[in-house]
Amino acid sequence: MTDLNILHFEQLKSEIQAQYLKDHHPSHDEISKWKGIDIIYFQEDLRKKAKGNISEKSFYTYFKTSPVTKLPRIDMLNLLSVYAGYNSWFEFKKNHLFANEIISEAEELSETDENELEKELSELPETAEKFQSKQEKAFLTENKTILTEEKAVLQNSITDNQRNNDLSANSIPTEKIDKKERRTFTKEYILFAITGILAAIVGLLFFKDSIFSKEFTYSFIDADRNSRINAELEVKILKENESPILFKVMPNEPFIYTTKSKKLVMEVSSPYYKTDSIVRNLETAPQKENIELKPNDYAIMLFYYSKSITDLKKKRESLNYLISNDALIYQVYDSTEYGVETMDKQRYISFVTLPTTSLENLEVIETKTDSHGKINMVKFRIKKENESNL
Repeated sequence: MTDLNILHFEQLKSEIQAQYLKDHHPSHDEISKWKGIDIIYFQEDLRKKAKGNISEKSFYTYFKTSPVTKLPRIDMLNLLSVYAGYNSWFEFKKNHLFANEIISEAEELSETDENELEKELSELPETAEKFQSKQEKAFLTENKTILTEEKAVLQNSITDNQRNNDLSANSIPTEKIDKKERRTFTKEYILFAITGILAAIVGLLFFKDSIFSKEFTYSFIDADRNSRINAELEVKILKENESPILFKVMPNEPFIYTTKSKKLVMEVSSPYYKTDSIVRNLETAPQKENIELKPNDYAIMLFYYSKSITDLKKKRESLNYLISNDALIYQVYDSTEYGVETMDKQRYISFVTLPTTSLENLEVIETKTDSHGKINMVKFRIKKENESNL
């Protein structure tokens, strides 16, 4: 039955491909050759028609190889069957029976049982924790009873010892007792003093960085707009004979740096602002300072036109003017199977002017301009959404 299910899944992939080709024109007709933007458009169409999504990893696992060696989970099979025009995976198989193949309602029930079993398995850790909690309470109650009994026995023993000690003390001369007490007090005092000195030394060694360090706060300002920068920044701390230390600064937030050095050299960069190197003498520098960064106007315009969904004709004309005809355009992927894809100017303009939800996650990584002021390199990526369990 497993081999037949794999054959059915190959049939389903063919119908999914045919369904998508009715309204779209990908770079290849065969679904196994789709990549990059084609996959993004397919995910968008799947969300509209089947109200669900599959991750890029799942697409590469089940659609880039044919035939597959294993079936997807039943919820993914049901989702893809709905996209192809069926109510469920069970209904799809009923409409594509092979010769001598028999499919019964029991199989549909087994699929439902499988979903219920997964739900029960997910609840097992919680049940185990409750059971463990009951065992711990019983164990603590039992030990509490034992400790109470032992305490009573110890109290009796201590009372007996005190009586014996009182009898012994009465038989020892008072002068010897006073000398012994003075010697004991002197030893304890010396031990206490030594312990205090050692604790002070250890504390000084442990907290010396905090004691001798200073905290500096730098707020970054847009030089043209005189307002806080609403973009993520990268700050590199440069030290002699050491590798740079990289910090991420969130939008509208200051950069706080604690150091005991006398000099600070840092490099501030962002896709939307020009890189700036900053040097400070920390012996005389203020502990709070505003630093102006010059905006990269071309990168900001490119980002604005990519995000705008109004007046598409004007948007295309503006992008066509900003970008050089020989520009190198890269799309960077987080996927391990497919890292970078290049595209020409017109394909990029078509991509960013077609309204899709994927553009909400577009992020410009880097831009460069030529001597004529035209953008001759663009590097961007589509940030991942929260992937579903598919």
